[in-house]
Amino acid sequence: MDYINRLNNYDGPEIAKIALGEQYQLYEEAFTIYKKFNLNSDAVDTLLMNLESLDRAGEFAARANEPEVWSKLGKAQLVQNLVSQAIDSYLKAQEAGDYKDVIQAAEREETYEDLVKYLQMARQKTKDQIIDSELVYAFAKCDNLGEMEEFISGTNTANVQAVGDRLFDEGHFKAAKILFQSIPNNAKLASCHVHLGEFSQAVEAARKANNPKTWKEVNFACVAAKEFRCAQIAGMNIIVHPDHLEELILHYEKGGYFEELIQLLDSGIGGERAHVGLYTELGILYAKYKPEKLMDFCKLNASRMNIPKIIRGCERHCLWPEAVFLYTAYDEYDAAANTMILHSPSAWTHDQFVSVMQKVSNSELFYRAISFYLEMYPLLLNGLLTAVANKVDHARVVQQIRKLGHLPLIIPYMKQVQQHNIKEVNDALNDLYVDGEDHESLRQSIEEYDNFDQLALAQRVEKHDLLEMRRIACLLYRKNKRFKQSIELSKIDRLYQDAMETARDSGNQELAESLLKYFVEIQDRDCFASCLYVCYDLIRPDIALELAWRNRFMDQVMPYMIQIVREYTYRVDALDKKIEHKEEEEQKEKSAPNDYVPDFMPMNPMLQGMGQLALMAPPGMMSNPNPLSGGMTNPGGFGTMQPGMPPSMPNMPAAAANPGMAMGTTGGMGMQPQFQTMPGGRPF
Repeated sequence: MDYINRLNNYDGPEIAKIALGEQYQLYEEAFTIYKKFNLNSDAVDTLLMNLESLDRAGEFAARANEPEVWSKLGKAQLVQNLVSQAIDSYLKAQEAGDYKDVIQAAEREETYEDLVKYLQMARQKTKDQIIDSELVYAFAKCDNLGEMEEFISGTNTANVQAVGDRLFDEGHFKAAKILFQSIPNNAKLASCHVHLGEFSQAVEAARKANNPKTWKEVNFACVAAKEFRCAQIAGMNIIVHPDHLEELILHYEKGGYFEELIQLLDSGIGGERAHVGLYTELGILYAKYKPEKLMDFCKLNASRMNIPKIIRGCERHCLWPEAVFLYTAYDEYDAAANTMILHSPSAWTHDQFVSVMQKVSNSELFYRAISFYLEMYPLLLNGLLTAVANKVDHARVVQQIRKLGHLPLIIPYMKQVQQHNIKEVNDALNDLYVDGEDHESLRQSIEEYDNFDQLALAQRVEKHDLLEMRRIACLLYRKNKRFKQSIELSKIDRLYQDAMETARDSGNQELAESLLKYFVEIQDRDCFASCLYVCYDLIRPDIALELAWRNRFMDQVMPYMIQIVREYTYRVDALDKKIEHKEEEEQKEKSAPNDYVPDFMPMNPMLQGMGQLALMAPPGMMSNPNPLSGGMTNPGGFGTMQPGMPPSMPNMPAAAANPGMAMGTTGGMGMQPQFQTMPGGRPF
């Protein structure tokens, strides 16, 4: 140090560098050398970087008073976060090169008054948008709005929009309002008015901006301040935009302003720009807050709403009649029916339900509806089933109701659909007729409709207390070709006419003759004669004659025998005519020229006729009987009732009562006696 002070003739900068080296670290000596040789910039660097003494550096800068020294001091002070001192140093140095660092540090430390001074100096040195913008911002932060307004009205390069946004975000709405007015930016200006409580001015600014976001902001602020007149003006410009409608509604609802909201939307649907969402949201609001008005609203505007969304609102608030109406209007008949079933106390009406059920597509709903009606409205079940008769499986319906034990409720319905001859329907009706001892309806049912378990029904009624029911059992056995069983039942109940008809319908010769023998056994002469009449084609003449002769029933068998004789006589006469005609034809062939000589001789006409007569014999005279066609199966075939005939043989011909009337008085085979025509064309 002593050499440094005493000596002068040496290379000071070079010696200072050596002193500053890591080997020596002689910082004071280096500072003294720089100071002695007037290298103030290097000297202040040594103070700041090596000795790290801002105080000595400040004193040195004051003595040196050079811009470069002040600039380096300011930069060091800025690094040490001594913003005010740094700005003062930069001002003394008239240095604007580090304005970005200065701005950042000043805003961090909020030394805006010093920053204004620095930026005013800096904009004289450098033309940069950042400097002007930050100066405007600093004016606003200092609340020096007059100077700020004067500055922005003059020539400047400030980004007023960015500064205004920045101030707006920080809550300096007055300053931001001035900036946005100068641009102008009406959307932001409206926001500023809103935050300042200037709602009328906010509405005017929003009208100029005319965008949904601005209107929404104004509306929300007005609602929060309960300025509903301004809020409605803003709201009318929002509700025409479907994307913003729900947010608006939510804001009103959060504040509990339901009446004002409904009034706003109700006013909106009268406008030209009303849309589906507007009607829909108004409907949902009615569902929430004024359910008594919802049904009328839906009826008037069903075609303009988003019906599924309204339905969800109705279901959420348990408005089931309205939900049913909307489902029907939307052609969702299945959902409408389900709703009425699930919420019948409020949603169900019979006429509406029947109308809906005629249009449902899910067949399972029909059977669910049946269970519902059985449980809730059983007396109306027939009306429902009649309305949907062409859409349901009748067998399944009957089975379902049978399981629940309510078949009598649907008798009218089953009678209506019995025409389809469905087994389950027939079985159900027949069971009900049996239980109710309605033999007339039961007989009519089994005669007209045959698709049921006939044998089971017959077994059920064959021991019934009512005679007519047992007769129906006989009828069922006969229809199922159990003729013997039917006849035996008829015998037990002395229903001999039914037994005769059964034997006749069986076509079984053995059964018919067995029945005839039974009448002989019980000595019932009238039934014996009637059986011969009814089973005429089945009973062999020799059997009938033998039974009558052995048991002295000749009077009763005589009409039958007269008829047999008359029939064979007629057949023989017809055969004779046929033979005569054939002989005439052969004679004509012989009289004509013919060289053909037959190699056989024709049969004797008398023998030929006898052979044909043998073929025409009654059934009892042949080993393989063939019942005569057109037998006496029609009870009315003999003619009218003659006086004096037994009452058990109706329509007995007069010839049967008086055999002489049938044969006439000639007694010859060549004479044709008087006769009547029997059924099948046979003469009597």
